[in-house]
Amino acid sequence: MYSPVLFGSFVLEIGGSEWLIIILLALILLFGSKKIPELSRTLGRAAGEYQKAHQMFKSQMQNANLGYSNDVNFMSPNIIGPVSSEKEKLATIADSLGIIYSDSTTEEELRIMISERMHG
Repeated sequence: MYSPVLFGSFVLEIGGSEWLIIILLALILLFGSKKIPELSRTLGRAAGEYQKAHQMFKSQMQNANLGYSNDVNFMSPNIIGPVSSEKEKLATIADSLGIIYSDSTTEEELRIMISERMHG
């Protein structure tokens, strides 16, 4: 596929491979034929370092998530639907966190137990 390049009334139809040749010639003119291999090595090393850093970051994030996979369920209460009262809401949260309480437990006591479980 050609892309026309306009120079006044003169039209050049330059294809993709022809652009590569033009760019390569421009690089040789700018850097010289002896600097091109050095420039290529430098770009290759930079790309390699980027890939290495990317993989290291990715593995660290995965390892960090593995340590907290059990705690995620612990920290996020399983609430199924709407509740009719504050006490029912607190009881649902306490149940999902595995807190043992009785019917005589007050709302404030439930709040304290939930807070202690959530914060350590």
